[in-house]
Amino acid sequence: MLATLTIAAMLLLLDKMLRLFDFVASEGGPVSVVWRMLANLLPEYLSLGIPIGVLMGILLAFRKLALSSELDIFRAVGQGYWRLLRVPYMIAILLMGVNLAIVGYVQPVSRYLYEELQFDLRSGALGASIKVGEFNNLGKNITIRIEDSKDNGTNLSGIFVHMQTKSGQSLSASADKGMFLRTDDRDTIIFRMKNGTLVHDSPKYVSPRILTFSNHDIPIDLPALEKFRGRGGGDGGKDRENTLPELWKIGGDMTKSADVRNAARANMHFRIVEVVMMLLLPLLALALAIPPKRSTSALGVFLSIIMVVTYHKINEYGASVGSMGIVDPIIALWGPFIIFAGLILWMYHIIAHVPGGQPIGYLEVMASKFGKWLKKLLPSGGSSANRHQPDREGA
Repeated sequence: MLATLTIAAMLLLLDKMLRLFDFVASEGGPVSVVWRMLANLLPEYLSLGIPIGVLMGILLAFRKLALSSELDIFRAVGQGYWRLLRVPYMIAILLMGVNLAIVGYVQPVSRYLYEELQFDLRSGALGASIKVGEFNNLGKNITIRIEDSKDNGTNLSGIFVHMQTKSGQSLSASADKGMFLRTDDRDTIIFRMKNGTLVHDSPKYVSPRILTFSNHDIPIDLPALEKFRGRGGGDGGKDRENTLPELWKIGGDMTKSADVRNAARANMHFRIVEVVMMLLLPLLALALAIPPKRSTSALGVFLSIIMVVTYHKINEYGASVGSMGIVDPIIALWGPFIIFAGLILWMYHIIAHVPGGQPIGYLEVMASKFGKWLKKLLPSGGSSANRHQPDREGA
């Protein structure tokens, strides 16, 4: 179960990791911010990875018992399926509590921290470096272009700077090397250039003044950084950043608009129904783990993942429909849950109480027929040629 949980979380993170690397690289930010953003996304992916891990852990355990005929021995000595499910249910209930804490309290805060990191990266609060080979605006009146950057930005070369004042004066400079230096004022830095040429122009000058320098310092006023918004609230579609008690409060606040209340209620019911669904996973795992007699078919393993992921996507659609007010959030989210629960209980009844019952027996038969048809369709290769070789020699 732990291995399945880890693999599921890693697979969900891999695709996001590539996109985050592209985003951070395009914004010119440090690579370390990628790992911080992924860490804040981990609770969101665990909310889906934990149910999949529980389902696959229980399913593979019962499948191993069934294939080795040990499950038949348990039943022969009077140990029914419900008795065998006691320990899996203990594990499922424990992890259901962990998942409730994640989706109810940890995930909203981590989502807010993820959005804050994105904001800081775009605004430059994370110390994003100047993009090499591009024109970068520092404030309203300063443009800098740097050809090459080495030693983590402490050794710059191929420098061009252009400054424009309100009075119409302009200052353009090119230099071989340069570096940024801090000052006592947090809002001001010094850009020191070495071995360059400076062109100073003004409406008062008949012609621009040109001079060469070995060292020249330019003070740069850093633009004021906008503060990031507060967490959550009932406006702007930020319900994912609210904890469950906060969503309950917003959903019942009649001073809020109907759209805000519906969005909060839909998000709250979505989280709860995803957690409660874990109570059904041991029954689903048992129903899909036991293959037909004299068969080692793994169709149940494949079908279990499809069912869980499909149910999750249906809940996401129900949450979006409920948040828009098209359908009441309770109906949009608890309706599919009741249907899903009825299907699982029926599957468990067939496997546990119907002699020789197989809830996916029809699918197993169809899969078996498809496998036989596929074997006939595919060429048998060299073995077929070897079988026919004696006949040709005899002829």
